[in-house]
Amino acid sequence: MWARRFAGSILNSRLASGITQLKQPLLPAAKPTVSAFAIPKFSCQQTRGLQNLQPRRRKYKKAQKGRVPVRTGGSTKGNYMAYGDYGLRVKLGLRLSAKTISAIHVMLKRKLKAIKGLRIWLRVFPDIPVSTKGTEVRMGKGKGAFDYWACRVPKDKIIFEMGGPGLNTELAKDAIRQAGFKLGVPTEFVIANDQTRQPKKEDMPPTTIPFLHAK
Repeated sequence: MWARRFAGSILNSRLASGITQLKQPLLPAAKPTVSAFAIPKFSCQQTRGLQNLQPRRRKYKKAQKGRVPVRTGGSTKGNYMAYGDYGLRVKLGLRLSAKTISAIHVMLKRKLKAIKGLRIWLRVFPDIPVSTKGTEVRMGKGKGAFDYWACRVPKDKIIFEMGGPGLNTELAKDAIRQAGFKLGVPTEFVIANDQTRQPKKEDMPPTTIPFLHAK
């Protein structure tokens, strides 16, 4: 009997304390104070380095081999200087791998590391997956495994541009000459001027001959 009385008294005391807490007025919530030593948040933009060149996403993981485009319609896209003062132009079409592009970029930075304010622009990007199969493999069994990323560069296209306040013609020409050794095709050193800059649309010649109606 004494256990029931003891449990009942504990229950009554808890109910009474809960009722008194409900009768007390609710105090407004305290506003959070901003400390003077709070660390501000900065939003930084993510940039992609040239050591690991590959597209962020792709619809298909493999692609056909394809061919380097031959511009028979008179297209001049990418043949003119757009950003820097000096550029590297290829005189023959080729397929560039991401490893070759990264090697050229590292070589240019190492060669011109003493130049303050140096800027290098990449005009091509490897977005084509290249797959390979081993030697002496029988035909069939599907396409080979992915190997590396590459890009198709047509003839007379500029692939690198350089610029900076401390960069002169002699240093840029020597760096471009050494970069051309890694390509395996004839290259050309380009200096930005009125002839190598992109002309205005009204000054460009027509790419096709207009059709003449028979009289």
